[in-house]
Amino acid sequence: MRRTINRITMIFMVFGTIFCSQESFSQRTGRDIILMVQERPDGENRRSVMTMQLINHRGAVRERTLLSYSMDIGKDSKSIMFFQAPADVRGTGFLSWQYDDPSREDDRWLYLPAMKKVRRISGSSAKKENFMGSDFTYDDMGGRSVDEDDHRLLREEPAKNQPCWVVESTPREEDSNYSRKVTWIRKDALVPVKVEFYDRMGSLQKTLTPSEITRDGAFWTTGRLDMANHQRDHTTIITIDQMEYDLELNESMFTVPALERGLIQ
Repeated sequence: MRRTINRITMIFMVFGTIFCSQESFSQRTGRDIILMVQERPDGENRRSVMTMQLINHRGAVRERTLLSYSMDIGKDSKSIMFFQAPADVRGTGFLSWQYDDPSREDDRWLYLPAMKKVRRISGSSAKKENFMGSDFTYDDMGGRSVDEDDHRLLREEPAKNQPCWVVESTPREEDSNYSRKVTWIRKDALVPVKVEFYDRMGSLQKTLTPSEITRDGAFWTTGRLDMANHQRDHTTIITIDQMEYDLELNESMFTVPALERGLIQ
């Protein structure tokens, strides 16, 4: 099964755990650690209800609610989400097909109900656009295969009172939105607790802070994601209000016709 790092997806992701000895972990490379994160258990499919808050530099807050489904298809994965409120974005949908093959570009579509139109998100410039006014780009909303980046273990240090690995990931493609990412990964649960995104000039652009990390049966769940854009002076907070695993889902849910049909339950 494919386990991509949703730099949101994150958009909004569920984390599992792998049990290994501390000694064996200490011999791991940066790539090994990122691979373990991607391969951690998170069920065959997932359903989540989320709240998204957009906070500008004046502290004004806009709030939205979303419903999201995702499914693993072999080593690939598919996800679909719809905005449920407020009225001006209700029915807006986003569909993503994420491929394990690093040479294959992920497929993404946005449905705009007011126009009754599906927009395909493709090309490097479109992928760098912000998703629905948030601090996540369309590219952030997808995932990355391990070998789309070069990974280097920088050090080991605590974060949020938990032992962590600190891994630097540098994209191999020249037109990436970021020059590098630095990720703090909890050793016990293989859960990112902090991610720094650096722009093409090497300056810190955004910081993602996952929190409210709990264990739900066999799976670790991240209950909140804070993405602070330091250059825009803007923040997006995503709260996972409900999370369910291993439901009876059909692959037909993750198609462009399903996206065009609108809201799902």
